[in-house]
Amino acid sequence: MAGGEELKLLGWWAPGVSPYVLRAQMALAVKGLRYEYLPEDRWCKSDLLIASNPVYKKVPVLIHNGKPICESLLIVEYLDDALGLPGNGKPILPADPYSRALARFWAAYANDKLFPSCAGILKTVKQEERAGKVEETLSGLRHLEAILAECSKGEVEAPFFGGDAIGFLDIALGCYLPWFEAVGRLAGLGPLVDPARTPKLAAWAKRFRVAEPVKALLPGVDELEEYITKVLYPKWNIAVTSN
Repeated sequence: MAGGEELKLLGWWAPGVSPYVLRAQMALAVKGLRYEYLPEDRWCKSDLLIASNPVYKKVPVLIHNGKPICESLLIVEYLDDALGLPGNGKPILPADPYSRALARFWAAYANDKLFPSCAGILKTVKQEERAGKVEETLSGLRHLEAILAECSKGEVEAPFFGGDAIGFLDIALGCYLPWFEAVGRLAGLGPLVDPARTPKLAAWAKRFRVAEPVKALLPGVDELEEYITKVLYPKWNIAVTSN
């Protein structure tokens, strides 16, 4: 563990498929922190999880020296604040208060609006409802294209939302990239992050997928599609059909 700190992460039983657990893992990787990963059983939640997150009883939960921190975005901020020591990677959150506020706003937007719309594409078989979710998703991606363009103003285009290095909004959005691709495939829509519609965002996604140290954490899209069809479709009562 880093500097005598004890870090444990309660995560999902299937590695990589939970974007929220993946988000916490990305932040830990960016900070260069070692931790113990404790996968939760699919059918039986552990006593540790229930005691650590008694309100929602969901992962991820970061346990730092015995103290639990819940919710993925809060975990990312906590890691930057509590373990932002020299040698623990670059800061994740911007130093400027206004930039921090903007990053938090758009991270919350991705979390509360964009991803639910994206997942919603697969949760309905009604064409009108699905079309509405598709448009909500594409609209959200256009918003983020505009934000990325703002970040890239200047003589040299910034490779990430966080500038030269992966930052808060990069992690908040990057954990959804496998889902965007998998949903596009399963719904027969093609790429949701499409260079023709959002060229800057598509270029950012390409850079993010191969960036150290997050690239090793991203799941394969085939693996994620299998998880969606075998685990989530039955939960959502959606019939699996070939496109």
